[in-house]
Amino acid sequence: MTEVVQSPAGARAAVPRAATFGGIGSGPGAQAPQGPDFAAIHDSAEFAALRSRFRGFVFPMSALFLVWYLTYVLLAAYAKDFMSTRVVGLVTVGLVFGMLQFASTIAITALYVRWARRQIDPRIAEIRAAAGVDAR
Repeated sequence: MTEVVQSPAGARAAVPRAATFGGIGSGPGAQAPQGPDFAAIHDSAEFAALRSRFRGFVFPMSALFLVWYLTYVLLAAYAKDFMSTRVVGLVTVGLVFGMLQFASTIAITALYVRWARRQIDPRIAEIRAAAGVDAR
């Protein structure tokens, strides 16, 4: 039978240990991994400007799309006569607005990709170069 022995509360001293995989990196002469200082990058003015620029595009565009989507949903729920108005043949206003939802999603995605390539990617490259990280 296995006997359980309780150790006194103060017997275990909290010793901080670095996480290792199978003992790799521990022991005498082990060096900390070299790499970018992410905390310094995060605290830099360049990174703060990058985040601000990103938020300046993404938040208003998200709000605009949300308003557009909710308008579509509310019209579909409460303006059935308007949404069922035929435009051409069997095509209704609701169907046109529904297709415009897809079109606006594609347009916003294309706009963001173009904007990010011109505004965000060059600044990311500058931050990576300043941090000493090789460009991808």
